[in-house]
Amino acid sequence: MTEPVAGTHSSENAPGAARLIVLSDGVYAIAMTLLVINVTVPAHLGDVAFHKALGGALPDIGAFALSFTLIAGFWRDHRRILTALSTETAVITRLILLGLGLVAILPFPTALLAEYASQPEAVALYAGAMAAIQAVHATLLLLTQRQVHPSPASSAAATRRRFTAQLGSSVLIFGLSVPMAFINTEAAMWFWLTLIPAHYILGHHPRRLPPR
Repeated sequence: MTEPVAGTHSSENAPGAARLIVLSDGVYAIAMTLLVINVTVPAHLGDVAFHKALGGALPDIGAFALSFTLIAGFWRDHRRILTALSTETAVITRLILLGLGLVAILPFPTALLAEYASQPEAVALYAGAMAAIQAVHATLLLLTQRQVHPSPASSAAATRRRFTAQLGSSVLIFGLSVPMAFINTEAAMWFWLTLIPAHYILGHHPRRLPPR
């Protein structure tokens, strides 16, 4: 989803950060596993009922695939942020826990999206959850920018700024799709695809992101 943050510091000498990484891996693993619970087909069905139930499971499979892909990207981004930290503060720890709480609840909006994709509330809740997670990650990057890269002119710092901009574009796109969902749910979901060109452009045009 996003490019790596170059020139990061190892968290091996920071026990607190190491514990947060272990906790994060566990939360992400459980959330990704829980996504598949809603993908079911009842047992002992006849031919007609089986094919009908199988067709009815397609939205669940689609929602699972979408959320699994996004959560995998969140996990990758999260590890890049944490492994770059040499120390962690109470504010950073609280932000990390907030992000993990949002990830843990994602199976719920995923299930709603699978069953009620035509309902604006379901689409808006899903988009809002995605925007909130990305906002937490972007905030973590901004708060730890100087700790990780004291020199804003370094190439590693520029790479980190591109990473932050990509997360910011995700917040913007998912955030804009929330009001769009109450106008047209399908248009709001198709709008999510703009993440692909947005991330590509921001990841390949560093000159548009001057040092801070």
